[in-house]
Amino acid sequence: QVQLVESGGGLVQAGGSLGLSCATSGRTFGIYALAWFRQAPGKDQEFVAAITRGGANRFYADSVKGRFTISRDNAKNTVYLQMNSLKPEDTANYYCAASKDYSSGNLRLRDRYDYWGQGAQVTVSS
Repeated sequence: QVQLVESGGGLVQAGGSLGLSCATSGRTFGIYALAWFRQAPGKDQEFVAAITRGGANRFYADSVKGRFTISRDNAKNTVYLQMNSLKPEDTANYYCAASKDYSSGNLRLRDRYDYWGQGAQVTVSS
């Protein structure tokens, strides 16, 4: 099993920045992709960003491209999400997820991920 614990959420004004971290533990060997998803109240969970093992491939939702940056530190078994120029519509519970599936395919799909964190709340005030 793999455990994921998010940290760094909070309240920020529109236009501000916030960083999220997700520490993985347990049987982390073989994790291929790490990702962030989010879910706002009354809405479906949506993909935010993903990064492959070596960090060479990163994928972003159109809504966050140019504002958010995903990165990972394999030595620390941690994935990060730096969020800049935040907007009220970024308000959501942010979840990190891990996949051990090395096959080709769409990393934007939540079914691709086997392990999930409990979430970190991000609130952006206008």
